[in-house]
Amino acid sequence: MKRLLIRPGGIGDCLLCAPALEFLARGAEAEIWAPAAVVPLLARIAPARTISSTGLDLLEIASEAPRAVVERLQAFDEIVSWYGGNRAQFREAAARHGLPFRFLEALPPREGETHAADFFLEQVGGEPPAATAIEVEREGVGGIYIHPFSGSAGKNWPLEKFRAVAARLPEPVYWLRGEEDPELAGALEPMGLEELARRLAGARLYVGNDSGVSHLAAAVGAPVVALFGPTDARVWAPRGRGRVEVATGMENVSVERVVGVCLELLC
Repeated sequence: MKRLLIRPGGIGDCLLCAPALEFLARGAEAEIWAPAAVVPLLARIAPARTISSTGLDLLEIASEAPRAVVERLQAFDEIVSWYGGNRAQFREAAARHGLPFRFLEALPPREGETHAADFFLEQVGGEPPAATAIEVEREGVGGIYIHPFSGSAGKNWPLEKFRAVAARLPEPVYWLRGEEDPELAGALEPMGLEELARRLAGARLYVGNDSGVSHLAAAVGAPVVALFGPTDARVWAPRGRGRVEVATGMENVSVERVVGVCLELLC
């Protein structure tokens, strides 16, 4: 069985979907197409390539899809896709070429309370609970890592509060920022997810917002303190190999509370 797995989305979405991808890859000759940032991590499950390198979007927008794209897709016995299911034109193009797509919803229902990782695993016939576990070689000498950003300013705890927490922690603090994050004095230079995963795997503690980096930290086994605001933590909280403590109602979370949780995890 040659099975293609197509998973678009942000870093957190893709990492929470990893247990479902692993389930589908078992016993199959699987290949994964995903966003460039997560390809090195998902390649631990099955050979992976970037969606942007495959020409997949041309199946929908071209008046006549390139033959190479169609033939590449026809080589699979099954295509399980979280990509394109909400676009009628893409679904029609897939049907027109007789491609064996099985479209799945890319996100859990808004009104639901099922954790996203469980939702994705149940979609493909697996049994929850699901947790993402990424094995990487540890790099660095422990320490505490803080990533005070996310994909949306509305999900960020105030930077001055993160600084106040850092000032009260008993071990060295390393500040993280991604290429698209604001400048942050003293932060480590932005790095790829694979290198970041190795650093976080050796961390004594990670503190951050509702972000892809928080999901990565949990997946590699770091103890995690995650601050959640508008997003439902019941659905989107990090899940992984390490202990995860989530503080909800971010606007009302005090520095003292976060410091207390951090010190507990450091014990």
